[in-house]
Amino acid sequence: MGAAIALVVLVFLMLLGVPIAFSFAGMTLTLVLIYGLDMSSIMTTGFWMVNSVILMALPLFIMAGYLMQRGGIAESLIGFSNSLIGRIKGGWGATLVVTSGIFGAMSGTATAATAAIGTILMPTMAERGYPRGYSAALLGISSLLAILIPPSITMILYAFVTRQSVAACFLTTVGPGILLMLILIVINAVYTSRLPGLKIEPPLHFKAQVKKVGRQTVHASPALLTPFIILGGIYGGVFTPTEASAVAVAYSIPIGFFVYRGLKLGIFGRSLYDAATTTGVIMIILLFSMVASRIFTLERIPQQLTALILGVSDNKYIILLMVNIFLIFMGMIMDDVSVTVIIAPMLLPTMMEIGIHPVHFGAIVGTSVVIGANSPPVAPILYMACRIGNVKMDEIIKPALMFMLIGALPVMLITTYLPDISLFLPRLFGYL
Repeated sequence: MGAAIALVVLVFLMLLGVPIAFSFAGMTLTLVLIYGLDMSSIMTTGFWMVNSVILMALPLFIMAGYLMQRGGIAESLIGFSNSLIGRIKGGWGATLVVTSGIFGAMSGTATAATAAIGTILMPTMAERGYPRGYSAALLGISSLLAILIPPSITMILYAFVTRQSVAACFLTTVGPGILLMLILIVINAVYTSRLPGLKIEPPLHFKAQVKKVGRQTVHASPALLTPFIILGGIYGGVFTPTEASAVAVAYSIPIGFFVYRGLKLGIFGRSLYDAATTTGVIMIILLFSMVASRIFTLERIPQQLTALILGVSDNKYIILLMVNIFLIFMGMIMDDVSVTVIIAPMLLPTMMEIGIHPVHFGAIVGTSVVIGANSPPVAPILYMACRIGNVKMDEIIKPALMFMLIGALPVMLITTYLPDISLFLPRLFGYL
């Protein structure tokens, strides 16, 4: 009962507009008062729990994301993707999806992908006849590929709070991420085939097309090398995920300054400031969430939740469906960080009780976050896409629902009920 009251307090404070970090503090204070705990000792435990080498990857990947967002890398990726598929009907929508996937494999954050790609592509797509509401909805759902395609900040947090391998959690969402990308491209192709008035660039002769693709590939090659360096280094045994985050920063600085020349000293300083601010917020959330998790453990809340769920049904698939619905609902009223660091650890014992591997559950959480981050009332990515696209919320709801119901929801269900799609790569690389 105490845990339920604390979660209600958390959601209530968030809906009131209280900053997320302070909302988590309010939830933790509520738990301390309900269970009569010593605040000083429990906070000391929280500080020790967040003193982790794994978490050193957070500020560095966040910093790399900001540097890539503002360093001119997005323009080169858009040019590369457009040279391949931009001259077909619906090609610019497909370009947006593909570029978001590639950028996600570099930055690890959906907000960076939304800002970097949306500010460039949204005006271009509007000029070519794409409805702004449709383009903004496609941007919102596509940018969330950054959560699924590694490196992913969400998966780092999940690995930390559930004590799993970061490298394994990175791999578990690759399959769902690629599947979502392909489904979005198909939806875009079908939808735009019925749109009148789309401006399509005339096709090039084969030699001219090959020359253009070659030129754009050369121009984008420093950016395209980024995910190969990061992920190749991790899974090739060259460096750990934490070291990979430092490599990502070290690589993005000269690329931004000297290759694409989007970085200037002022922009670089602003990027460091924004990265520090974002990291600070996440670390405060983590601190209070770890304190809350400690209280939950002491009061046996996860075990009580498991008994409650198993009391409703002992059928594995019914329980998974209940968890799917619960994760989607919580994602509608909480952001991805909150769902990952609070809800995932509470549900993990139930998942293990019915035979779900913790790494597989990470993929389930990741795909559910994709739906929640685009579902009002919170929907931070969807609102951001609205601002970038200069559209009202009522213009974006219908296409956003289409992408979630036909795209994201099936991917979540496939990931949940066909575990091999998320466990194949972790097994292949020897993490399971």
